[in-house]
Amino acid sequence: MTDATPLDLAHRLMTAEPDNDALRLRFYERFADGEVFLLLETEAEGENLTPQLFNLEDGPVVLAFDREDRLAAFTDAPAPYAALPGRVVAGLLAGQGIGLGINLSVAPSSMLLGPDAVDWLAATLGNAPAEVEAKPQSLHAPAGLPEALLTALDAKLARAGGLAASAYLAGVTYQDGRRGHMLAFIDPAPGADSALAKAAAEALTFSGIEAGEMDVTFLRSTDAAAAALARTGLRFDLTLPEAPAPEPRKAPGSDPNAPPILR
Repeated sequence: MTDATPLDLAHRLMTAEPDNDALRLRFYERFADGEVFLLLETEAEGENLTPQLFNLEDGPVVLAFDREDRLAAFTDAPAPYAALPGRVVAGLLAGQGIGLGINLSVAPSSMLLGPDAVDWLAATLGNAPAEVEAKPQSLHAPAGLPEALLTALDAKLARAGGLAASAYLAGVTYQDGRRGHMLAFIDPAPGADSALAKAAAEALTFSGIEAGEMDVTFLRSTDAAAAALARTGLRFDLTLPEAPAPEPRKAPGSDPNAPPILR
């Protein structure tokens, strides 16, 4: 296959403007949010993974590909692998001095991330938003937001389908006089607050906006504030994903509460 993948497109934009930090961050976000196929030395044993290590001049690396056929083209023979989110792969490798080869030799998005880049990505994805308490005084239409943030939010929330009914982005003035922007999730699913807040924080981080700030809150559709947001805010619909077919067994990394173990 020669069709460009989302990772190929992000890589093309990044390399076309090497000094554009926003495009570089967008590539990393695309890798983190997508599924990749990690080349293994042996078949996975439950949640235990043994990636195949390649010792290069700059140190050991493992290899991941954004399509199965690309992994097959690299190995040119049947080989064990694990299908994992890119963020899980970065987390597994963090702090171990191991680099990551992405689509090496088989795609236009071929590149090598050194251990420092892998550690940075894992740390960035691991940042949790801080919890604060503040009382809004008034809401107004969002204004002056960079297009990069709106694009990042739209893409991130599109992948959060089913975690909330919708979201509204609005300008806010707090009782202490502070002004900013608020993203309100309406009718979040039970237990989804942390994942939604993290998705919003990552959208802000990977949009490339320095010193950016955006507050996140959670409301029921019956709350008076939800009606006010519907009048003034920018709406994002979080559509429900199609129900997946039953899986015969869980793949490594599919349960965020039980990540695979690197051996």
